[in-house]
Amino acid sequence: MAYNLDHAELTRRTAAALAAHPATGRFTALAVAWDDPMADVARTVERQVFEAAFGNDTATMTAEYGDYERQSLFFLVLDRDTGLPAGAGRVIEGGGKTLDDAPDLIGHDLSAVVEAHGLHDGGKIWDFATVGVLPDYRGGKSGLAVSSLLYRTFLQAGKRAGVKHIVVMLDHRAHRNMTLLGAPLVAMAGSEPFEYLGSASTRALYVPFAELEPAIAEQGRRLRRPVGAFEGEIRARGLRRLLIRRAAARVSEQVATGQGLNEHILLPGLERRRYRSLKIRR
Repeated sequence: MAYNLDHAELTRRTAAALAAHPATGRFTALAVAWDDPMADVARTVERQVFEAAFGNDTATMTAEYGDYERQSLFFLVLDRDTGLPAGAGRVIEGGGKTLDDAPDLIGHDLSAVVEAHGLHDGGKIWDFATVGVLPDYRGGKSGLAVSSLLYRTFLQAGKRAGVKHIVVMLDHRAHRNMTLLGAPLVAMAGSEPFEYLGSASTRALYVPFAELEPAIAEQGRRLRRPVGAFEGEIRARGLRRLLIRRAAARVSEQVATGQGLNEHILLPGLERRRYRSLKIRR
């Protein structure tokens, strides 16, 4: 596993993946297994994003995620115009890092978390461990396209894999973005924010997978109206606020329905791997 592929190797692997998975449009999204050659491309994007934001270098990423590599599924958005990756994410089957780290951080033992959210029912658990967009794709239409593809790929892969429970730890910026998207996240066992891996304010959160798509669709409908309540916040005022609201509505609607996104998503990692449900015992 590598978190530091150089530019030439990123270009070579991206070109091979785009040739192997032809699709129309500028961006292609893939879900790839932990041992796929493109998984190291996703790991490198992870490290680049997390190192810039929180100082998490290759050594830190290897130490933090090494125990979870074989349970990981990666999401990767590739840019045909540049021949390079644009963003990446990772889920860890079984609750992974979140269920290992969160109990001590929130002051509740694992049994309390399991009881609070019904995780003992044998349903499949995914830890939405990482998601990030590279700086060149933040802001503007291309940034929205990349993030929308990452979220929609997560939903598509989760449905294919039969996921029931989502656990996640999000820093305050990612939490704000996910809330505006419409994800109905709740604080894990009623917990408060905490410091974690370079972030001064991180939250441990839970959501039933089945509630994500309907809630995001409803957020799109609320945002589409020029006035009225919606989840999250938009800090801008005046015309800029209205424009951001319209853009956010479009993102939520696309992520919920897959319109304009599904045709750019491929899931080779799920075709190769059979996922096991993890049953947590009391």
